[in-house]
Amino acid sequence: MAWNEPGGNSNNQDPWGGRRGGGDKKGPPDLDEAFRKLQDSLNGMFGSGKKRGGDSGSGKGAGFGLLGIGLAVLAAIWLYSAVYVVDEQEQAVVLRFGKYYETVGPGLNIYFPPIDRKYMENVTRERAYTKQGQMLTEDENIVEVPLTVQYKITNLQDFVLNVDQPEVSLQHATDSALRHVVGSTSMDKVLTEGREQMAVEIKERLQRFLDTYRTGITVTQVNVQSAAAPREVQEAFDDVIRAREDEQRARNQAESYANGVVPEARGQAQRIIEDANGYRDEVVSRAKGEADRFTKLVAEYRKAPEVTRQRLYLDTMQEVYSNTSKVLVSGKDGQSNLLYLPLDKMIDSRRSGSTPVTSVTPSANDAANRAAADLQQQQRETRSRESR
Repeated sequence: MAWNEPGGNSNNQDPWGGRRGGGDKKGPPDLDEAFRKLQDSLNGMFGSGKKRGGDSGSGKGAGFGLLGIGLAVLAAIWLYSAVYVVDEQEQAVVLRFGKYYETVGPGLNIYFPPIDRKYMENVTRERAYTKQGQMLTEDENIVEVPLTVQYKITNLQDFVLNVDQPEVSLQHATDSALRHVVGSTSMDKVLTEGREQMAVEIKERLQRFLDTYRTGITVTQVNVQSAAAPREVQEAFDDVIRAREDEQRARNQAESYANGVVPEARGQAQRIIEDANGYRDEVVSRAKGEADRFTKLVAEYRKAPEVTRQRLYLDTMQEVYSNTSKVLVSGKDGQSNLLYLPLDKMIDSRRSGSTPVTSVTPSANDAANRAAADLQQQQRETRSRESR
């Protein structure tokens, strides 16, 4: 029978099989009843032993339960934010009530916010800062100088507390150091071989600035890259560079020529000096020998003047005749015929054993032979006197 048929007791029966006025069969779920059961279970969890006996007791139990849930959630959130891990490459600075408290190393740590604040940074990684700008050199030329600064944090306490923005201060200090060094350097050195020296000076000056500010930053390396002229005057700078290269090449050629000529000239000068020293020693030794010989000759002359005089004469004549090939002999009165003695041919004929061919007359030849015989006789007499 349908639920709405006449006589079927339709007033107490719903289409779901339940009864409106209550009965044994169950009806659809009641949402209010479900919420009340949930509140009762929460009250039981957080210490409320009262059952649902009235409206006032139920309201109090629900309030305490929600408060406990909120406190538990807040405690979990606080614990999650208070516990932190510091990596091996990091350090953390903890401030308590805004004052420095401690520096924490690697590991699991805890702090107490909001009374504590922590600042954690990587203190082993090298960081880099790049700058490029137009600078005025010492000789009032404008150049573009690119620069790279490598640094790391060595004192995290100073890095966090002493300066508001340490890396911004690093940029400003870099700009100041770079302009000071470039302003004290000529354009030639900035563009060519002076970059390494500039990098050393910039690093030293920049580190002094950072130490004065107590930023806790240490500069590890400064690299000054290849500087260039502004684009507006690049062609003129290229001409200057080419001219400088030509100058350097000519200088190298001149140095090479000098390295080849100067040692040779020094060698020649030394050889001339040695020759002069040898000639000096020779002349001095000969002069000393002549002086000694003259001294001994004087002693002999005092003993036998006539013999010594005759010997000197013969030695002189022998020396003269040995150095000449033509001899002219005349008589004592000056009126006899002039004789010509070809001594060179006479010596050659003696060596070869042949009769010399001369153009002198027989009388002249006889006179020459007599003169030679007389000369030999005088030499023999002189030797005999010396032997006696």
